[in-house]
Amino acid sequence: MLIFEWIAGVLVVAVLLAGVARRLGAPFPAFLAVGGVVLAFVPQVPRPGLDPDLALALFLAPVLLDASYDTSLRDLRRNWRPVAGLVVGAVGVTTLAVALVARALVPDMPLAACIVLGAIVAPPDAVAALSVLAHVRLPHRLVTILKGESLFNDASSLLIYRLALGAVASGSFSAAEVAPTFLIGVVGGIIAGPLLALLYVRLMRRVTDPPSAVVLQFIATFGLWLAAERVEVSGVLTVVSFGLTVSRLSPQTMPAHLRITSNTVWETAVFVLNVLAFVLIGLQIGPILEGLSPAERHHYAFVAAAVFGTTVAVRLAWVLGARMVARLWHRFLGPSGPPPVGLRSATIVAWCGMRGLITVALALALPGDFPHRDLVVLTAFCVVLGTLVIQGLTLRPLLGWFSLGDEDPVGLEIGRARAAAYRAARDSLEGDDSPHAEALRREFDVALSEAESHDEGLAPESLPADGLRRRAVEAARGVILDLRDRGEIGDDAFFRLEEELDWTELSATPREEVIP
Repeated sequence: MLIFEWIAGVLVVAVLLAGVARRLGAPFPAFLAVGGVVLAFVPQVPRPGLDPDLALALFLAPVLLDASYDTSLRDLRRNWRPVAGLVVGAVGVTTLAVALVARALVPDMPLAACIVLGAIVAPPDAVAALSVLAHVRLPHRLVTILKGESLFNDASSLLIYRLALGAVASGSFSAAEVAPTFLIGVVGGIIAGPLLALLYVRLMRRVTDPPSAVVLQFIATFGLWLAAERVEVSGVLTVVSFGLTVSRLSPQTMPAHLRITSNTVWETAVFVLNVLAFVLIGLQIGPILEGLSPAERHHYAFVAAAVFGTTVAVRLAWVLGARMVARLWHRFLGPSGPPPVGLRSATIVAWCGMRGLITVALALALPGDFPHRDLVVLTAFCVVLGTLVIQGLTLRPLLGWFSLGDEDPVGLEIGRARAAAYRAARDSLEGDDSPHAEALRREFDVALSEAESHDEGLAPESLPADGLRRRAVEAARGVILDLRDRGEIGDDAFFRLEEELDWTELSATPREEVIP
């Protein structure tokens, strides 16, 4: 029972921290990291263990699927060069640089173990950056680059991580031996994900019950990851390609009530997983520090600081250097895609290098007998904490200083598509002379008239009667509450009516008005 009380308390504190983070416009993971450190020094706190293989499946699979589902494949194609540069180049260079620094500072640490440390701290986590960017308007292209990086850098870092772990276990490394496995893992994941997505969407057409659908979604997510790992293909690429494919196919087959329910459940699940991951790694810090002498603590702190500085410096150098190369290419060899981002935009991308859940999960997944495991775990956590606190808390002021913005291409696309949708909805009512159809036609006509008078042809985000609907629903809800309080209707009748009014209100409220 104590463990359940502990989890409940942790989640309550996490909700309070999330509220503070939103109010300050700061990255929520930064508060989780600090909370994990504090919790590590609270006496008699349970320290549950976690199987290394389970750690990756539990923390990475659902987070990656959720992120891939919300990613625009079209925008990724348009910005594949900067995304690929960050996914392959930045991760690889950071891994190598951190490995060399660790090797220089800890000479008795095997080189393969140093590479594992580099792979753990190399991939940034866009969840932290986007939690800050949600409070400001950033050019859509930069958001796309950061989202794309967060999806695929997990794959590159995890592949390096697994290869280096194998080298630690075997005591040797042969490129000729691992190259076929590496290629099979990458290609197999890219092919398996879409094929399994087609099968999944076909099977899920028969499921209309929300609880069953959500349970099957989680089973598919974890099963997909475990199956990919069992046949030695990339679990990250399998899950990501699966999510991208499902997001393109499911709108035609998933009913609206299932989509609303599953979106809410997945958002909650990702929140809880972030909380548990940061708390679990934070709980490991206390015993590590307690077992060190003062001299060892100073040495560990120095190594962690050096690795932190290396990760920040390498990302800055890579992003700004890649921008310079892209500008020279664009100037002398001609355009071959979107123009390079400006200096201020590149600086923001470079500064959005906060480490988060992937680093925490990889550190938790280290075997218990891994060489210098305590040093690696402590260093990884310090890099997460340092990037979240220093970069995370300064990102918003930096954005305000740079005053970045764009013409809101997503908003323009939404407005034009909304006009097309309103027009199709109105046209579907042609031939119906009932009073209800006539009322709907007039409503759509007013919205389309406003779109036609707009310079960009943008339709309003609310239909003309939406405000009246919300007012009417509020009045109706007050009446049924009063009827229940007076005992004229029972709770069963009240709940049925409440659900009907909730759906009516949701149909009249734009998304921006219901999300805090």
